[in-house]
Amino acid sequence: MLTEERYHVILGSLEKEPVVKLQDLVDLTKTSESTIRRDLKKLEESEKLVRIHGGARRIYNVANEDMMEEKSVKNTDEKKRIAKFAVEMIRDGEMIYLDAGSTTYDMIPFLKNKQVTVITNGIPHASLLTDLNIQTIQIGGRIKRHTKAVIGPEAQRQIQTYHFSKAFLGINGVDLEFGYTTPDMEEAVIKQLVMQSANRSFFLADSSKMNKVTFSKVANLEDGNLISSRLSEELKNRIAEQTNIWEVES
Repeated sequence: MLTEERYHVILGSLEKEPVVKLQDLVDLTKTSESTIRRDLKKLEESEKLVRIHGGARRIYNVANEDMMEEKSVKNTDEKKRIAKFAVEMIRDGEMIYLDAGSTTYDMIPFLKNKQVTVITNGIPHASLLTDLNIQTIQIGGRIKRHTKAVIGPEAQRQIQTYHFSKAFLGINGVDLEFGYTTPDMEEAVIKQLVMQSANRSFFLADSSKMNKVTFSKVANLEDGNLISSRLSEELKNRIAEQTNIWEVES
């Protein structure tokens, strides 16, 4: 097996599991232990993984968060399918929380004929909801410039006075080991408080969010339901061991 092929096998294994054993890589590549050790050293130097005793660990790229305008043009078709599916879970008369985020924003046009009240901390969300004559409550507080999300102590206090039938939350990272994560600590707190106030919480995550970890943990996988799409059968089964998951068809 050529060097680049071995690299592909090693990194592919780390996409499936956060940690891989040296012996497993030897077996997969049908090569020597010394060769795999050299491969791991080169890949670590390229910041593709971290070597540990007896194997390697996945390296997590904790990236900065995109602005709302940038999020809205990424994976648009996939997000709309997830959004439409999420709205099908909503019943008339419910009090719904919509988190700030591009996929939750895509839910709003599908809510047009629903008899619901929507509470949101998203500034663009509240604007579109009122344009569509949907009963809306805007969470108050400090507005985060990048995502147009309302955060801070005022928002936290207000959320704690409400109770939601269902909450639909955006998320930046979904990982088998680290759960649901987001880049901003204050947004993480908002999401946690919403989950405490909701009968059921749903995380909406397109396939680009899978096997990603960002700065602030929101919850374990088991703490919320997941709606996603374009998952490998193996990943879907692994997630289903920890929580309810709905995969939206392409």
